[in-house]
Amino acid sequence: MNILLIGGSSSLINNLIIKFNKEGHRVSLLTGSKYSRQPYQKVFERYDFPYDSTCLDEIFDSADPDVTIFLGAYDSNFKWITEEAEAVRFSSSLMNILMAYAMTKKGRFIYLSCDDVYGRGYEYDIPETEPTSGSRILNMVHAQAEEMCMSFRKNRGLDILTLRLDNLFGIPNSKMEIRDICCSMCLEAIDKGTITISDNNVFSLLYDTDAVEFIYQLASCHDHKENLYNISSGVVVTAQELAEIISDHMEQHVDIVVRGSQSQRRVLSRKLYESEFGIPYVCDLPNVVGKIVEHMNRNKYLFFSTEEQDKTVYERAKDKAGWFFKLIFPFVENLIVFAVVFILTFITKDSSYFKDLDLYLLYVLLFAIVYGQQQALFSGALSVVGFCVAQISAKSVSEVMLSANTYIWIAELFIVGLAVGYMRDYISKLKLEQENEKDFLTLELSDIKDINNSNMRVKDALQTEIINQNDSIGKIYNITSTLDQYSPEEVLFYAAEMVGELVKSNDVSIYTVSNETYARLFSATSEPARTLGNSVRYKELGEMYQVLSERNVYINRRLDEDYPMMAHAIFGDGDRMQLIIMIWSLPWERMTLGQANQLVVISALIQNALLRANRYLDALEGERYIEGSTLLEVDAFVALINAFMEAAKKGLTHCMVIKIQKNKMKLTPEDAKVVIGKLRQTDYVGRLPDGEFYALLTNTRREEADVALQRLSEIGFQCQSVEDNEES
Repeated sequence: MNILLIGGSSSLINNLIIKFNKEGHRVSLLTGSKYSRQPYQKVFERYDFPYDSTCLDEIFDSADPDVTIFLGAYDSNFKWITEEAEAVRFSSSLMNILMAYAMTKKGRFIYLSCDDVYGRGYEYDIPETEPTSGSRILNMVHAQAEEMCMSFRKNRGLDILTLRLDNLFGIPNSKMEIRDICCSMCLEAIDKGTITISDNNVFSLLYDTDAVEFIYQLASCHDHKENLYNISSGVVVTAQELAEIISDHMEQHVDIVVRGSQSQRRVLSRKLYESEFGIPYVCDLPNVVGKIVEHMNRNKYLFFSTEEQDKTVYERAKDKAGWFFKLIFPFVENLIVFAVVFILTFITKDSSYFKDLDLYLLYVLLFAIVYGQQQALFSGALSVVGFCVAQISAKSVSEVMLSANTYIWIAELFIVGLAVGYMRDYISKLKLEQENEKDFLTLELSDIKDINNSNMRVKDALQTEIINQNDSIGKIYNITSTLDQYSPEEVLFYAAEMVGELVKSNDVSIYTVSNETYARLFSATSEPARTLGNSVRYKELGEMYQVLSERNVYINRRLDEDYPMMAHAIFGDGDRMQLIIMIWSLPWERMTLGQANQLVVISALIQNALLRANRYLDALEGERYIEGSTLLEVDAFVALINAFMEAAKKGLTHCMVIKIQKNKMKLTPEDAKVVIGKLRQTDYVGRLPDGEFYALLTNTRREEADVALQRLSEIGFQCQSVEDNEES
C-alpha cells in the first residue's frame, strides 16, 4: 500500500514510519513545514510544505495514498502555547488537508484525536457514544476537529476514521516533546526532586509503540464497522501509583506531594475496538516508565539547556524603537519642512520675484507625492495654520476670515493635495498587489518545481526498481516456469530449491499431507529445514495450523525456534490441504506482508506446475501401474527411483531402495500388495527390469530403515538393501 503520513517530527510518527516500512508498504511524508530540518526516519518521498500550501492536492496526487494518517492532536507542528491562535491555525490546517484528500476520492483517512475531548471525570470507562465535554479552547478544538471529519465522511461519502488515543506517552528527545503526564512527572522529579500530584486522579497510559500497533491494524484492515474508535491500553493507574513507579526508578530520592485539588477519573473504553479487532500485545508499564526515567536522567542536557533570559525594559524598548521611529518619522519630517516653508514664506512675502510662488502648495504636493493622503492632509492643515498666521499679522482676523480668497485657496490646497495623495496611494497599492502576485506566482512556481523534481525522483526510483527488481512477478514466473521442464516425479524436489532462491533462504522444506493426521517430509534443502522431522502431526501445530487452515501465510513473529519463520499451505480439490511449504531461515526485516504476498504467488505457481504433473500422471495411470493395484510398472518405477536418487545427491531428500523376496523366491503381485500395505503411504513398491519387486523408502536414511525391515521380516519377507550403483 501507499501510505501518506502527515505531521511534525515525533516519536509517534517515526515509529509509524518504521512499522509501515517493515511491513513492506511505501511511505511518503508531509512534514507541515517548508523549512523542516527535524529528524525523521527514512521514507520513500518527503514533502516539506506547510498545511496552508496551495499545492496540497498535487502532493496527494503525487503520493497517491491508499491510507492517509494525520497526527492531528499529536502533531508537533502545533505548540498550543497560545491556544486561541493555534486553534485557528489547527482548524484551517485540518480543513485544507481534508479538502485535498476529498479531491483525490481515494483511500482511507485516519485522524488521531485525544482524550482531551473530555474535560471532566467519569465514574465509568468512557465509550465512543459519550458526548464530548469541556469548556477549554483545547477541548472544543479537538471536539470540533472530530465533527469536521465526521461531516466530511457523511457529506462526501469518504472512508474517514477517527481514533482517540488515551493519554499517549513516549520517550521524549526535547523539552518541547514533553506533553504527557508521565514525562512531566519525570521532568519535575529530575528538576526539583519532587512530584506533585492530584489525589486519586485515575487514568490509562498508552505507549506510542502500542498505539502504532492499534493504528496499523485499522490502516491495513479491509473493512471496519465503525468510524470512531477509542484506543486505550486498558491499564488503569492512579497518579499516586505512577509517581511511585517513577520514584522507584529515580537515582535520587523523590518526594511525592499531594495537592488538594479535586480528583477525577478519565479512562477511555476500548471494548468497541476489542470486539472487532482484538487487542495486540500491550507493553509492561513499569518497564517502559523505567526506560523513560533512565533516558531522561542520562540526557538531562536535552531538557535543561540554558534558555534565553527575560529581556530588560531597555532591551524591550530598543526592540520597539525601530517600529516607533518608522511611525513618527514622517510627522517629524513634515513639521521640520513646514517650519522651513513658513520661514521662507515670511522672508519672501515682500519680494516681487516670489509673490506668485505658492510655497505652501508645493510643500503639500511634495508630501502628497512622497507619503500619500495621510501626510497630504497633515501638511495641508499645517499650511492653513501658517497661512492664517501670516495673513493675520498683516490684516485683521475678521478680514481674513471673511475673505473669499482665503477659502478658495484652502479648497485648492486640499483638493490638489488629496487628489495627488490618493493617486500616490492607489499606485502604491497596485504595485504592492503586483509584487504580492509576483511573490505568490514565484512561490507557486517553486512549489511546482519541487513537486516535479519529487515526481521525477519517484519516477526514476520506480523505473530503477522495475528494471532491477529481483522479486517482480515477471522474474518469479520466469523461475517457477522452469519447473515445467522437469518430469512429474521431480517437480516437488526442485520446487524447494526454487522457493529458496526466490525468498533468499537456504532452509526450505516441503511436506505432503498424506492423511487427516500426518504430513510427510518430501524434500528439504538443508538439515535445519528438517527440524520437524520426517512426519509431523500437522493439526497439532497450534497457531501455525490455524493460520494455514484459513489459507493465510503463517509468520513466526515470536521467533520460536521450533517453528518455521514463514509457512504457507497449498490446497487441492475439495479444500483439502495438499502441501505445506516451510521457510526456516529468514531475516526479521524480511518477515513482512510483502514477503508473505510473494510466498502466496510462488505457491500458486507451484500448484499450477503440480497440477500439470498430476494430470500427466493421471493420463498415464493405465501404463504406470500393474492392473488392479498400486504397484508401479518397470518404466514408471525406474523413473521414480532415478528422480529420488538425483534429488538425494543434491541433498534434497534421503531415500533407500530394498529388494524384497519371500522364501528367497520372487514375489508375486499378491505378495507385493501385502508388502505395500505394511509400508508408509509415501513409500513405493514396483518392479525393476530383472522382474523382481523392490520398495523405495522415501525420506529414510539407511539407519532409519530398520523399523520397516523388521515389520516385513515378521511376516516372512526377506529384505536386502541395494547399493547406489545398482539402483538405476
